[in-house]
Amino acid sequence: MSTRYPFTAVVGMDDLRLALLLNAVSPAVGGVLVRGEKGTAKSTAVRALADLLPEVTVVPGCRFSCDPAAPDPACPDGPHGTGTASSRPARMVELPVGASEDRLVGALDIERALAEGVKAFEPGLLAQAHRGILYVDEVNLLSDHLIDHLLDAAAMGASYVEREGVSVRHAARFLLVGTMNPEEGELRPQLLDRFGLTVEVAASRDPDQRVEVVRRRLAFDDDPAGFAARWAGEESALRERIAAARALLPEVRLGDDALRRIAATCAAFEVDGMRADIVMARTATALAAWAGRTDVTAEDVRQAALLALPHRRRRNPFDAPGLDESKLDETLEESGGGDDPDPDPDPDGGPGGGPGGGGGPEDGVPPQAGPPSGERPQAEEPAGPGAQGGPGGREQAPAKAAEPFRTKVLSVPGLGEGAAGRRSRARTEHGRTTGATRPRGALTKLHLAATVRAAAPHQRARGRSGPGLVVRRDDLRQATREGREGNLVLFAVDASGSMAARQRMGAVKGAVLSLLLDAYQRRDKVGLVTFRGAAADVALPPTSSVDAAAARLEQLPTGGRTPLAAGLLKAHDVLRVERLRDPSRRPLLVVVTDGRATGGPEPLALAARAAGLHAAEGTASVVVDCESGHVRLGLAAELARHLGGTAVTLDELRADSIAGLVRDVTATRRAA
Repeated sequence: MSTRYPFTAVVGMDDLRLALLLNAVSPAVGGVLVRGEKGTAKSTAVRALADLLPEVTVVPGCRFSCDPAAPDPACPDGPHGTGTASSRPARMVELPVGASEDRLVGALDIERALAEGVKAFEPGLLAQAHRGILYVDEVNLLSDHLIDHLLDAAAMGASYVEREGVSVRHAARFLLVGTMNPEEGELRPQLLDRFGLTVEVAASRDPDQRVEVVRRRLAFDDDPAGFAARWAGEESALRERIAAARALLPEVRLGDDALRRIAATCAAFEVDGMRADIVMARTATALAAWAGRTDVTAEDVRQAALLALPHRRRRNPFDAPGLDESKLDETLEESGGGDDPDPDPDPDGGPGGGPGGGGGPEDGVPPQAGPPSGERPQAEEPAGPGAQGGPGGREQAPAKAAEPFRTKVLSVPGLGEGAAGRRSRARTEHGRTTGATRPRGALTKLHLAATVRAAAPHQRARGRSGPGLVVRRDDLRQATREGREGNLVLFAVDASGSMAARQRMGAVKGAVLSLLLDAYQRRDKVGLVTFRGAAADVALPPTSSVDAAAARLEQLPTGGRTPLAAGLLKAHDVLRVERLRDPSRRPLLVVVTDGRATGGPEPLALAARAAGLHAAEGTASVVVDCESGHVRLGLAAELARHLGGTAVTLDELRADSIAGLVRDVTATRRAA
């Protein structure tokens, strides 16, 4: 096995190291979600944690890591007797983002089960992670059907594999640790709540600390074994401290004052359910044990809140994570039944503290010592000297977006095969069964009725005259299922002077923000193209980070002429590149404009020809008509006709307005 970077050699990252250590002390805390930009040692710290965990005692030969003191009575490898026990290091099992369902939960040989009646089961990653760590890098990119299995296992402490009446169940209790880059998209709330703690990490801006990071990393890369040997003393001391804290944990007292503070804090931040209260209680208890105390203090409760509540408080998906610390302090002060005594910290850094005196109750993290080392609407106007925003008008300050609302469902017609999501119809591994086909490769979802129908006509030829059915491999049929997929929603937003002239930009931004919220909930990728002045720009290349699109939208300036054709051509270029990168993800083009086009010769004719490119490629499109006033030119509807899509006004975009907004884009194309 390759040498891992030592945990005690990680520079800084105090919150991350503390959260991981608290889970090592008390696995009941429930795991850690690490959010941060790329290159911040998230994975390095998580992988290093496994070497600090105590060894696990297991039943010899059991593939499911049963505890000899309390073996699982339903273990597929059981029943287990009272024989000898063996020990092994705690495992850290990594779940790749692209793993299959069978790789995660295990593979059941359906063909042998049907033909021979043999329950042949190969354990998956959930079985391997039992009583250890299950680590998911880039957990926010994990497929929905894999997330569903993780949720089930985390909730029940067991994994179930059931197919056509054949079932296998085994224990699956593990420490769930995930890392993610928020720029690539957020997690589903259900999975987010399953992580006990969350921490935000970022690269240090202190030059001295950055120098030390580079120095240690280069030293490790040059001689991993030698570098690890230099930190062996600190690693050993930290293991001893974890063991001491585990031994002390059952003696820690969680008093009524601490419980009242926990309850008041969770209520003040409006968290849903009771899981936050329980996690805070377990975290505060682990903090006390880590500091070598048997009483939970107000500071323990405060630190527990900072780790357990940021991902659970009610917030808009586009709000920044974290807690208002002044509100937290005020809540703790109001709810306290009296001041806790200030514990006298151990000057040697608490139980198991390493050399250098660090790692005491105040800092809560392992030691770092060691080897040296008033806008006004502006109509379009001719460009003049000093004019801003390109030809045709002045650039204005960004307009504030109106309040978002629930939008109509905009979908792509037909049947896709893209990534799992919640927008358009698609062939998926999960969903309602729509038919059957011959399996290509391994059989995963048996269509029992179709299999019986395929086998029935051949029974006499196979020598079967009485009851029963002879099933051969050629008779097996794979179930085809239909579910929902996520799409690429590309917004082309008109930011010209005509959009701002009637104070419409706030409403337009509110509408786009509402569509972005909808895209967030439906697991879409999004992109943002803007056009104004003399050209169009890609404000945000297609990404899974919907909040990044919302941030770009908020700062969108307006003013200038309306290069509608340039905007459509830029959108066409973006979609062309994305089709090469991800051919299975179907696009939905949403053009937000009043339909006007200015600048250059025959701007409307150029826009119509640019729209024809999208129509020729079959791109599903919707034009959000932003025209207002008593006299309407209907240019947006004309643009939708050239695109082969549908036009909808801002009012019609609301979910509580007229029904059937984008019911059948194909029918609209035919009518055109």
